[in-house]
Amino acid sequence: MKLSIGLVFLFMCSTTVFSQDSPKIQEQDRLPEKGICAHRGANETHPENTLAAFEEAIRLGAQMIEFDVQLTKDNQLVIMHDDKVNRTTNGRGYVSNLTLDKIKKFDAGKWKSRKFKGERVPTLKEVLDIMPRNIWLNIHLKGDERLGAATAEAVIAANRTHQSVIACENDAAKGVKSVNANLMMCNMERLTTRADYIDGTIENGFAFLQIKSSRDDENILTDLKKLKENGIKVNYFHSEEETEVKALLEAGVNFILTDHLVDMLNAFSKTN
Repeated sequence: MKLSIGLVFLFMCSTTVFSQDSPKIQEQDRLPEKGICAHRGANETHPENTLAAFEEAIRLGAQMIEFDVQLTKDNQLVIMHDDKVNRTTNGRGYVSNLTLDKIKKFDAGKWKSRKFKGERVPTLKEVLDIMPRNIWLNIHLKGDERLGAATAEAVIAANRTHQSVIACENDAAKGVKSVNANLMMCNMERLTTRADYIDGTIENGFAFLQIKSSRDDENILTDLKKLKENGIKVNYFHSEEETEVKALLEAGVNFILTDHLVDMLNAFSKTN
């Protein structure tokens, strides 16, 4: 059987899994096994990586929310994808060259729609504070070891270790591990082959793997079956086609990242 959906690159994810069977996980904290991930929040209708976008994703019922974290000049954690604030605010400059106070003065919503005028760039703490405890948080780091350590400390301080998957490259991963090696992480450093990703993930007990769509792949069903047998959850980046949801989930994908949240959630609801 061949899955007619493009799949190719894999990203290794995490160290030790915080099991949902653990007595430390309360019933209200139990996490979904499958679903739709809101890429940068509900960014199709709301300004990406803002509280408005995250609140809408929560309202719509997303099972996972993805967002990006960077360090400001004064070492504060803010939510921003690009190196510069230019595209998603009315300000200019690199995040790393601006203080939190300066960034907070920028309008992060008007570029999307006048109704979002006055929306601000949120801090990581502000985002964690509004998140339900029963959805996954896909925390993508844009920085080095200092960012990794600071993010790990923030996740622990907010008591969000059970639901947070920290996606980062090697330097940031060192920072995360220096704080707590048991936090779930996603290694965004690419390896040479998919086989290396899969085997390394299994051998080292990683929690998540992220697959990037690219081209048709005859072996993907076998690979996903192997991952499932070894208890590894699979994220898929990304899909915007409602017709792909059922096939991806049946193939073994757990969470599908999307920019078309409403349509994909509707398609997901029909699979249950």
